[in-house]
Amino acid sequence: MAGSSIALFLCGYSLAENLKVQERARNRYWREVDHFLPERLKWRAEMVRHCFHLFPEDRILEVGCGVGEWTRVLSALNGDRNPICAATFDPESYGTLNGPGLPGNIEPVLLEDFPGSLEGRQFDFIVGWDLLFNMNGGRFLSKARRLLKPGGQILLFDPNPWNPWYNARHFLGKFLPFLKRENEGIAINRIELYSTLSEIGFIHIKIFPYDFVFPPVPRFLLRVMQNLSLVLENFPYVRNFAGSLYIWAQRPAADGWKRPMSNLARHEAFHGKVSVVVPCRNEAANIPTLVENLRTCFNPYLHEIILVDDNSQDETAAVGERLAGEDPRIRVVRRAMPNGVGRALRDGFAAATGEYLLTMDCDFQHIVPEMTGLFDGLARGNDVVIGSRFSRNSVLLNYAFTKILANRGFHILANLLLGIPFRDATNNLKLMKIEVARKLEIEFNDFAANAETGLKPILMGYKVEEVPISWIDRSLDMGLSKFNLFKTGPNYAKLLSRLVWRKWVARRYQA
Repeated sequence: MAGSSIALFLCGYSLAENLKVQERARNRYWREVDHFLPERLKWRAEMVRHCFHLFPEDRILEVGCGVGEWTRVLSALNGDRNPICAATFDPESYGTLNGPGLPGNIEPVLLEDFPGSLEGRQFDFIVGWDLLFNMNGGRFLSKARRLLKPGGQILLFDPNPWNPWYNARHFLGKFLPFLKRENEGIAINRIELYSTLSEIGFIHIKIFPYDFVFPPVPRFLLRVMQNLSLVLENFPYVRNFAGSLYIWAQRPAADGWKRPMSNLARHEAFHGKVSVVVPCRNEAANIPTLVENLRTCFNPYLHEIILVDDNSQDETAAVGERLAGEDPRIRVVRRAMPNGVGRALRDGFAAATGEYLLTMDCDFQHIVPEMTGLFDGLARGNDVVIGSRFSRNSVLLNYAFTKILANRGFHILANLLLGIPFRDATNNLKLMKIEVARKLEIEFNDFAANAETGLKPILMGYKVEEVPISWIDRSLDMGLSKFNLFKTGPNYAKLLSRLVWRKWVARRYQA
């Protein structure tokens, strides 16, 4: 297998011809082998959405798009709003891609060279599958970088050469032809990829093993493997054997460059009616960016932003007061000792005067564009919408494995003991009607309060929906998280015990 692709390169084939071979090999694999393809197309489209935090004006280039299966899923997930240039190297695929029914925001392109007819154009983002084989990787990445705007990003999905099934298939394929993938090249490992990307000039490089749901796993194990994959992808050492890698990097921009953002407020029903409650403890560095992003993306929705200063030891209150002087919708609620997230939420909920309440943490500043999903969920008739970090369509980066085990264990017990199928009730990213917030009795003073605000509305009979979001660990300039598993864990257990007693014994909650 490796010999065929390397031979093509040595015989003088162009980069585009090599990419065409890989595109055709991948398309055959999709048609003939990958029985998880419909789910995988959506998972990876969600990855693009969450990693890039897409705005409608962002231009996307998909390289090696084939007949456009993924193109259509990616476009539909964002409401067919983003201009997508779908580039294929295969004339047969282009004929199908350029057929009737193609959304107007998708531009089909047939490339005889790379970048070929795209030379001189620039895109906000570049995406693709199975592009970095053998000698292709460096040449492709170097030319792709020229097609990115300053600050633009790439997100590529390629096979993981450390995956045991990948290596077994390559070895056994010499003796068992049915295991061979025709013209499949040799994947590049993470170390080589990181070195190549750095040399070409990319920054903020992230290369992570991803996806344990792949053939030969049988289709009937899909749900089991969906849940298991999320754990394995974050399991130290074991995660190195995932089926794929996702490669995420950025082209450098000038000093002081900021990602352009735009208005995402699409529902007139929320205009001027949303109170945002943000518990803040030593968050002076994060508040300005959070407030700026909220005002840029959802300004028409904002009735008020309530910054609850939870007895901070830095300039949190002063920064909040300065922002309040610039915008009368911003208010600072100052708390004295004792501090705690639950206490801050109680005070923030009591101060809110809007018709809807959005609660969030300061380190959610970078995922503000994803909150469109919460507003869409409420517009569908829900009473509460929760941002879920643990759906198959979420993106979870650098989440401590011990916290994953504790979180998954808590939710498994909650599902079994309370009879409520839910994946992430504990995340403090929730949008609710104000009447729900008024009826919530927050009893715990620490992070366990986040579980209360998620579980209690379900038990009280409200209509609650989860929507996928990304979770990306704090960068160094954002400070450290205040969450402590060993201090908070016992209170999560107390909360669950209390809720189980009330539901099944005291009958306080009726579904």
